[in-house]
Amino acid sequence: KIKRKEVSSQEVLESFLNQVEAVNPSINAVVALDAERALEKAKEADKKIASKSKLGSLHGLPMTVKDAYEVEGIVSTGGNPAWQDNIPKRNAEAVQRLIDAGAIIFGKTNVPFLSSDLQSFNKIYGTTNNPWDLERTPGGSSGGSAAAVKADLCHAALGTDTGGSIRQPAAFCSAVGLKPTYGLVSRHGLIAFASSFDQIGPITKCTEDSLAIMNVISG
Repeated sequence: KIKRKEVSSQEVLESFLNQVEAVNPSINAVVALDAERALEKAKEADKKIASKSKLGSLHGLPMTVKDAYEVEGIVSTGGNPAWQDNIPKRNAEAVQRLIDAGAIIFGKTNVPFLSSDLQSFNKIYGTTNNPWDLERTPGGSSGGSAAAVKADLCHAALGTDTGGSIRQPAAFCSAVGLKPTYGLVSRHGLIAFASSFDQIGPITKCTEDSLAIMNVISG
């Protein structure tokens, strides 16, 4: 719809940001925002469509990623209080591939300490709640990503998975989560000290969207 100009990238992003403002205080899924830069990128994305430039497969799509990735200019903690002021100067490989395909990363989602639990709490940002029932957990360690997708804070998000950290939150929140084959997606720039077997994959609303993202980040 963005490419067909049925809706603008800026409108989609502003819709997500409004939803974050309205819903996120009770869910606590999105823990860091980069709204100002994202809005500028969305405006540029809309200009490229108007100029009929060549567009990537995810052109103008606002997304979030788990706070287990290095993202240039956005605080990236891995849920570790020792890194709460860490602002990387480059993107993780998977994040860069999303950006190269036209996606706009506007926020980070909550994780447990070093992505090493089946819930989503850390001492920096607190607890993420399940959007279906605020008294329950969205799971972990990608619970922030799953909760954000299901609560319409974003259309898609990246998570990570060793022993269920994408699949369990997706199940708890009624989303689609995929742990890909080991080595299919580069782990460069992933803050993953829970296990050397942590894998990068999408959490989305449907299988088609997961495939679209996998086609971008794999290789």
